Amino acid sequence: MKKLFLTAIALTSLVLTGCAPAAAPAEKENRAVVIMSGGGATSPFTTPTQACKTGLAAGNTDTALRESLLKAGKQVYTAPAMADWGTVVEPAADSFGAFGDCPEVLPEYLTVMSSGDINASGERLARFVMYLHDTYGVTDVDFVGHSNGGLFSRAAIRLIKQLELPITVRSLTMLGTPNDGAFPTEYAAGEVELSECLGDAFCEKFLTVWKSYAGQVDKGLNGEDTTHYLDGDDGWNQAQEGFLDGIPVMLIGGSQWSNPAGNPELWPFDGITPVYSAFAQGISDKVIPHRTCWSAPLTHSIFVSDFAELDWQTAMTWNTESLAQVNKAIDSADEALSQPNRQGCPE
Repeated sequence: MKKLFLTAIALTSLVLTGCAPAAAPAEKENRAVVIMSGGGATSPFTTPTQACKTGLAAGNTDTALRESLLKAGKQVYTAPAMADWGTVVEPAADSFGAFGDCPEVLPEYLTVMSSGDINASGERLARFVMYLHDTYGVTDVDFVGHSNGGLFSRAAIRLIKQLELPITVRSLTMLGTPNDGAFPTEYAAGEVELSECLGDAFCEKFLTVWKSYAGQVDKGLNGEDTTHYLDGDDGWNQAQEGFLDGIPVMLIGGSQWSNPAGNPELWPFDGITPVYSAFAQGISDKVIPHRTCWSAPLTHSIFVSDFAELDWQTAMTWNTESLAQVNKAIDSADEALSQPNRQGCPE
């Protein structure tokens, strides 16, 4: 497996020689932030100096994150993602979160298929990071994953370590990542009932719409974003044991919808991911050895905020306080492991 993958990486490097930029950015550095958007996302490839010229510069998940980190002096790349097979296709100009006139479109084998298998998406992300290594000289990476982008990043980190790729992962920040499953995906999979919404109008409407959406466009991810797949003695999380050793993890959760009478594994939640899941409360320290947690009454994304008729500043991917926490986690990565574990996390 290792030999085959490394051969593929080598072939990728050769193929990309013809499609790489004529010259790397003048401010080329070895350290970079890689933003990975979540399930079902369509996101363009951007660099520290190049982004889409119309619409949202880096798509509806990554734009504010990218801008915030660039302003803080970071070298930021956004990983290309497509909710279907193939390369990134720019959305219609009148669609939600549209973007256009973007930098180069990377090949399919470097593009994360965001509605499919977690491990397959992680392999694409690992290939993308190697592209950054070969083209821009990146050797040190801080992953920032939104929603399933956190799981895709965890899968990529596993491959980076297993295959001893020439990449050092400094940190991992996950925003609203369904580490233990998501409320609407578990409803769509039949793991929870609509009654778990406790009569909340938004919850009932959103879960019902999600189930219809998943039935039309999902290519496998919905069934993996469940407690049955992720947790348990033979679950996906258990298979990740050891791969986050030495990597500080920042976990961000949103609690826009809260009900003290609700199931604590589902409430509070951000519209999609419960805080319980975002904080990986069902996952032991053997899998995530060092974590820091932070939450606020925020939604999962601007899509969820828009659905609930809330201001985009309520979305964790756009909220200034949330973005400050992301930047803080990256800045403190080198010292984080010397600090107490589980700061801000539930007992």
